[in-house]
Amino acid sequence: EVQLVESGGGSVQSGGSLRLSCVASGVTYTTTSMAWFRQTPGKEREGVAVLDSDGPTIYSESVKGRFTISLDIAKNTLYLQMSSLMPEDTAIYYCAAETFGGIPMSTDQLLHEKQYTYWGQGTAVTVSS
Repeated sequence: EVQLVESGGGSVQSGGSLRLSCVASGVTYTTTSMAWFRQTPGKEREGVAVLDSDGPTIYSESVKGRFTISLDIAKNTLYLQMSSLMPEDTAIYYCAAETFGGIPMSTDQLLHEKQYTYWGQGTAVTVSS
């Protein structure tokens, strides 16, 4: 059974940095894509970054150049390093995982919440101006 537990959220001023962590269990990293999403009240979850097991790392346009997704397999931990944070980055951040079985996925598909089965409970990030 896949379990995902996020941590590292908090409050930071605009321009600051935070690193989110997601400890994963039950995941086979060679076949499982890992992702970060975020959600604000009244909106759908937005894909932020994806480590695709079959392809390149993907970022949404809104975070490209500011956020970095990485994986430490030895620690079973997925990270999201967030820099140059802006108030519009304020959201609940979720870790997600899915095994796509080698099926080619477009960038839009990989960044869409409906493609993922496994989710963490979320960690809140607040960026003040």
